[in-house]
Formats: sequence, structure tokens, C-alpha cells
Amino acid sequence: MTPTEWAIVALALIGAFFGGVASIGIVRLPDVYTRAHAASKSDTLGAVLAIGAAALAIQTDLATIKAVFLLVFMFLTNPTAAHAIARAAQDQGIEPWTTGDEEDKS
Repeated sequence: MTPTEWAIVALALIGAFFGGVASIGIVRLPDVYTRAHAASKSDTLGAVLAIGAAALAIQTDLATIKAVFLLVFMFLTNPTAAHAIARAAQDQGIEPWTTGDEEDKS
């Protein structure tokens, strides 16, 4: 395998790992704030790495330019959307989960 193929495989695997971490975080974390954090950080990184792998694999000028624009767009919009969701939750009066919440339920 060439170094480019190794880079493609590495980027795709690392991107899939972070996508899986984001999925687990969205399902397992207790409140909207921590879920938004998992979605904005891990999902963005996983998607960006996977798109980078696709851009390396395709290796045409137009497709690479489109992938770079998509990467920039995702870096700007995913964290902004997560912030907007967390801000809306705060405006609705949703309280963040704390460790004391488990003790109160017992």
C-alpha cells in the first residue's frame, strides 16, 4: 500500500471511531447540554476526518475543492448549531444534570 492509501485508511478509521463515540455519547449522556457537547465535538471531528479521507481517495481537483468547502462549512455550522440548541434549552429553563440528581431520586 502507498502512503496515501495508509492515510485514507487511517483517516476513515479514526473518523468512524469518533462518529461511534458521538453516537454513544448522544445515547448515554444524561442531559441536553452534555449531548450537545458530544454531538458538536465528536461528530464534527469524525465527519471531518471521514470527508478528508474521501477527498484523498477521490483526488480530483473539483472534488477536493468541494470537500474542503464542506469541511469549512462543517467546522463553522456544527458547533454553532450545538450552541444554539444549548442556548434554547437554557432559555426554556432546562437545568443541567448534576451528580446530586441521582441522590435525590433514591
